[in-house]
Amino acid sequence: MSVDELAAVSVIIPCFRCTKTIARALTSVAVQTLRPVEVILVEDASGDDTRALLHELQAQHESGWVKLVLLDQNVGAGSARNVGWGAATQPYIAFLDSDDAWHPQKIEVQLGYMVAHPDVVLSGHASRVLQPGSSPKWLINQLRPAKTVQKWPMILKNPFVTPSVMLRRDIQQQFLERQRYMEDHMLWMRVVCSGERVVKIPITLAAIYKNPFGVAGLSSNIWKMERGDLGNYRRLYQAGCVNSVQFSLLVVYSALKYVRRLIIYTVYLVRKKDGVK
Repeated sequence: MSVDELAAVSVIIPCFRCTKTIARALTSVAVQTLRPVEVILVEDASGDDTRALLHELQAQHESGWVKLVLLDQNVGAGSARNVGWGAATQPYIAFLDSDDAWHPQKIEVQLGYMVAHPDVVLSGHASRVLQPGSSPKWLINQLRPAKTVQKWPMILKNPFVTPSVMLRRDIQQQFLERQRYMEDHMLWMRVVCSGERVVKIPITLAAIYKNPFGVAGLSSNIWKMERGDLGNYRRLYQAGCVNSVQFSLLVVYSALKYVRRLIIYTVYLVRKKDGVK
């Protein structure tokens, strides 16, 4: 395959202790109907066998297609993505998490939309949540018109999982350094508040292998997620994106979301303890 046949996209995958899942994620990129020019794997100081496996996976693909960035200190997914962003060479960037996977036509569909709509600086699409070990049965929805995501719908609810997002490499905003919770939503909100156009493509092109209220992983840290949410709203206020009254209402709204998460999570744990699926 020649460079001319590749998509002008840099794929960034932060990698932290992902030996059981990274091969699946990378394979989902390799089988794209329109393959990206490069995949950047950012090894986030895992301290296990992740780094060795990434070298093995790199060797399984043509020279230069998989690039490795090896970090000496763990910085978290957002900062790791920024490091990959700095190493990217292509005009468009797509994010994928090491435990998730893409539909084979993800790049073809999403890049095609963004090239046809150059005023769009960031786009996302629908996704589906799968249990670990299951395989997605992809069904291409009839592609309906993409919808612009306005400021307040974006602030009130994150419309995108990170593996659904593609953006232009030259936008001014990046993930906030060292922010480990809700960092993706913060970036999307900053882009919208800057006046740039963001859209959601109504087609399912990503599989997310996790339970939002699972015991393992970042999603189990409900309080830390709430602190991240409140911190995001505070930053929006400090940046002038919302006024003082709006900020106060957002704090109340966030607290209500926190209570809801706690209730759902508690019910999940009780049902799991009782053996109820």
